[in-house]
Amino acid sequence: MSEQNSSLSTTERTQRYYFAAWRWHFYAGLFVIPFLIMLTVTGLIMMVSAQQFNQMGLVGDVVITGEPLPISHQAKQALAAVPNGKLDRYVAPEAANRPAFFAIKQGKAVMNVAVDPYNGDVLNVIDKTQTLYAITNDIHGELLIGDFGDWMVEAASSMTILLIVTGLYLWLSKMGWRSFVPELAAKGRAAWKSWHGVLGTWISLFLLLFVLSGLAWAGVWGGKFVQPWSSFPVERKAKLWSSDMTHASLNHGPLDEVPWGLELTPMPISGTTEGAPGVPKPVALDSVVQWAAANGFVGQYKVTLPRGKKGVYTVSVDGRNEDSVSPEKDRTLHLDQYSGNVLADIRYGDYPLLAKTMAWGIGLHKGMAGTWNFILNLVLLSMILFTCISGIVMWWKRRPTGAGRLVAPPLPQDMPLWKGAFLVALFISMAFPLGGLTLLAVIAVDLLIVTRIPALKKAFS
Repeated sequence: MSEQNSSLSTTERTQRYYFAAWRWHFYAGLFVIPFLIMLTVTGLIMMVSAQQFNQMGLVGDVVITGEPLPISHQAKQALAAVPNGKLDRYVAPEAANRPAFFAIKQGKAVMNVAVDPYNGDVLNVIDKTQTLYAITNDIHGELLIGDFGDWMVEAASSMTILLIVTGLYLWLSKMGWRSFVPELAAKGRAAWKSWHGVLGTWISLFLLLFVLSGLAWAGVWGGKFVQPWSSFPVERKAKLWSSDMTHASLNHGPLDEVPWGLELTPMPISGTTEGAPGVPKPVALDSVVQWAAANGFVGQYKVTLPRGKKGVYTVSVDGRNEDSVSPEKDRTLHLDQYSGNVLADIRYGDYPLLAKTMAWGIGLHKGMAGTWNFILNLVLLSMILFTCISGIVMWWKRRPTGAGRLVAPPLPQDMPLWKGAFLVALFISMAFPLGGLTLLAVIAVDLLIVTRIPALKKAFS
């Protein structure tokens, strides 16, 4: 530390730390806010649409008239609506007045077909990737551009953690116990600042939980670090389990349709002598559905047909896919397509601890754990959106009239923070790789380029 810095008073040192944190908060917000607004709006659309319809499409209720037709008859009607289609999955109605859905493969596409279970009428046919939910989900997770979009969203979500930490430091260190109560008499920029700080403080913990639960199914932090540690364990060498197909193969397009903790788990195979007695022969879609209904499957559940000669019938209920309110009702059951034997019956209680936590985290993240969860998320998303907008308004009001520059908070002079900055960046890099790389890039650009080139320094000042 230089002699000048060692002689700084406590007040001067605190002020310099404050301005350094403010500058970090500003740069983090500059990158994060557009993504955070997008995530909030798309999350709100998915949450509201899921309350009214399922992920298969926007289809109205049906009139209950007697007993439902056999599933095989409903499936024939659905197949007739999709030329050259191949039946892949049946989704049972979530209630007696709701349609049944069939996922039918047509070339590389998967078509969702809604069928009235009482008269067999086809009510809707739509590409699975073109439903309101699927499009919004794809924007929410990948910006419609695949892996690169996923990396961008993950980096922004990771940087949100820095935004939360610096925001809390700025507000709590300045306002103390008043951090939780807005200044109702304030006007202009002071009013915006008060509401921004207060609402930001109230939502900070919830926003952190939103971020962590969302990151857990992102491509790098979730897919490469967290998920492999917490998947349902099986003995891969046993002849019961496939070596080249996992549960993730049951997903269609941008939607996640199997439990998070099972995606990396191998699928069992048909044609062995393994398993306990299950569906009586002949094993077919009708008998599988009848057996499932008699063995604990109610409301909305999915029956996926065997894929290939070694494929299995899979009957599943997944809270992540909005089949139920509570993830504790999760159940994934596999049946041998030849013998009907139960090869695996995996329930919530079988998940590792982190997979159980994620099952609840995803459900709460999506507002699916009941009416209270929906209302809470609705309020939180509204507060997050306001906090983002108020941050933009505060920046705009702080800018000098006619200023054609960014007007970032000033970088304190002779502030020995670079070691701390890189330690923070290193920690974030280890915990959240894409967020850490983004932060390192921002620090490098700020210290090595912006502050050294007069034209850039003026534009960012």
